[in-house]
Amino acid sequence: MAALSTKPHSHGAVVPVSSRAAHFTSYDVNAFEVPGGREEIWRFTPLKRLAGLHSGAAATGSAVVEVNAAPGVTAETVGRDDSRLGTAGVPGDRVAAQAYTSFVDATVVTLPGDVKSEPTTVTVTGAGEGSVAYGHVQVKASQFAEGTVILDYRGSGAYADNVEILVADGAHLTVIAIHDWADDAVHVSQHHAKLGRDATLRHTVVTLGGNVVRVTPVVQYAGRGGDAELFGLYFADAGQHQEHRPFIDHGQPNCRSNVVYKGALQGEGAHTVWIGDVLIRVAAEGTETFELNRNLILTDGARADSVPNLEIETGEIEGAGHASATGRFDDEQLFYLQARGIPEDQARRLVVRGFFQELIAKIAVPEVRERLEAAIEAELEAVGA
Repeated sequence: MAALSTKPHSHGAVVPVSSRAAHFTSYDVNAFEVPGGREEIWRFTPLKRLAGLHSGAAATGSAVVEVNAAPGVTAETVGRDDSRLGTAGVPGDRVAAQAYTSFVDATVVTLPGDVKSEPTTVTVTGAGEGSVAYGHVQVKASQFAEGTVILDYRGSGAYADNVEILVADGAHLTVIAIHDWADDAVHVSQHHAKLGRDATLRHTVVTLGGNVVRVTPVVQYAGRGGDAELFGLYFADAGQHQEHRPFIDHGQPNCRSNVVYKGALQGEGAHTVWIGDVLIRVAAEGTETFELNRNLILTDGARADSVPNLEIETGEIEGAGHASATGRFDDEQLFYLQARGIPEDQARRLVVRGFFQELIAKIAVPEVRERLEAAIEAELEAVGA
C-alpha cells in the first residue's frame, strides 16, 4: 500500500481531545474525578441510571459466581492479594477502578498449555434488585492452549467488574460474554486483554438484557504476531441503554485486529452507543486493522450513536480502515421477498435474521448459537416484527 503520513492523525465523527495513547489509567479510584457527563468517555452514558457505580456506591450485596469447568481447566476463588490479579491491564475509568478497589474475591480460570479444552462457563448472577456488587474474573490461556470460556451474566441489581484475559504465546482463546440481565440490572464492565507472541483471541460480546449495560474491551499486544478479533451483537428494547467501547492498542509489530459489531434497536427510548478506538503506535509496524459497526433501527423512537476513531503514528503498516452505518430496513430487500409471496412480517424477520447471521455463525458453541437465535426471535415477537 502507499506510504501513509507519519504524523499522528485521527479519523471519525468526533476527534478525541488528545491522543488515545495518553488516556489515564489507575488502580486507585481516588485518582479519578467523579464524572459529570461532559467528559468524552461519559458523554453518552446516562449517569443518573448507574446506581452510583460511578460515584462511590458501597457494595450492599454479592454476586454469585459459578464455574462449570471443562476437564483439565482450573477454576479458583482467590483473595484480592493474589499476585496474578491486575496483570492484564489497568482500569481506565472511575467505575473500573471502583470495581478493582471494591471486589473481595476473584475467580481465576486457567486453561492448560498444549491442550485443546472443551468450553468452560462462568455464570455471574447479580446480587438482587436494589443491591450493588463488584467482581473480578481472570481468564488465562497458557502457552499453546486452545479453548473457549463463556461469561454468562444474569439476574438483577447493579454490578461492576473487571475481566482480565491473558493469552500466552501461541495460545488460541475464545471468550464469549453474554449479558442477559433482568430489566432492572445495571452492568458496567471493562475487559483487559493482553496477547503474547503469535497469540490469537476471539472475543464476542452479546448484549440483550439490562437497563443500562456498558462494556469496554481493551486489547494490548505483548509480542509480535498477535491476532485479535472482536465481535459484538446487541439488541436494545424500549428504554434500554447499551454502550460498547472497544479499544485496540497496537504497540507491537506485525499484529492484526478486526472489529465487527452489529446492533438492532426497537421501541421508544432504545439507545445504543458504539465507540470504536484503534491506536497504532510508532513501534507497531506491519499492523493490519479494520473496524466496522452497523445498526438496524426497527421502529421510531430509537437512537444509535456510532463513532469510529483511528489514530496512526507510523506509515509502515499493512492496512487500516473503518466503516459505520445506521439505517432502517432495506426497502429493496423487503420488496424482493414480498414479490416472492412472503408476507411482510415474515420478510422483516428474515431481514433481521440475515443481518445478525454473520456474527452468529462465528460462534462455534452450538448451545450458545441456538440461544442467541431464540433470543432474537423473542425480541422480534415482542413487537410483532
